Amino acid sequence: MPPTMRLTPLLLIAFASTALAQAPSVPPPDVQIAAAVLPLPESMRATARVLGYNASGKLGVIREGKGMICLANNPAGETFHVACYHESMEPFMARGRELRSSGTQGPQVDSVRFRDVKSGKIKMPSGPSALYTLTGGAFDARTSSAPGAKHLYVVYIPYATSESTGLPTRPTGMQPWIMNQGTPKAHIMFTPTM
Repeated sequence: MPPTMRLTPLLLIAFASTALAQAPSVPPPDVQIAAAVLPLPESMRATARVLGYNASGKLGVIREGKGMICLANNPAGETFHVACYHESMEPFMARGRELRSSGTQGPQVDSVRFRDVKSGKIKMPSGPSALYTLTGGAFDARTSSAPGAKHLYVVYIPYATSESTGLPTRPTGMQPWIMNQGTPKAHIMFTPTM
């Protein structure tokens, strides 16, 4: 047998070992849930629905709930990020996940979603809807905390404008402001230190 053919099984084993070593480890559901609900006020954590990842990296419901929906940290992501939003925003958020998973990126995601809202394919909430996130740092399962992560709080008010809310369209010190005004994704941004 030629030397190159004898090396092939060894190369395959080495490749498989490297691939397994690089595959992201998916935390157990209880750890994913503890991390996912962390951005919420403590009084809201026990009842939130949680979307997390299975061993193959597919996102799905890992805990039923109501009111708020929380997304677990993506084990394949480069940065720790968890988010919770009001269930009325789920059609808009789910469409964004669907588009990104099919290869749509950047501003195109919102272009498609805005068209979907305009055509009636996506129904936006009639009132304000909160979103809470934590980004950066790392989740510590022993303490159920995320040292180094930064909070972000927003309230979605579809189609709101500076004129309809009395809020500026740019950040000004420690004051709230409106972002994406006049669009289905219009929201009030809050400074975490408020």
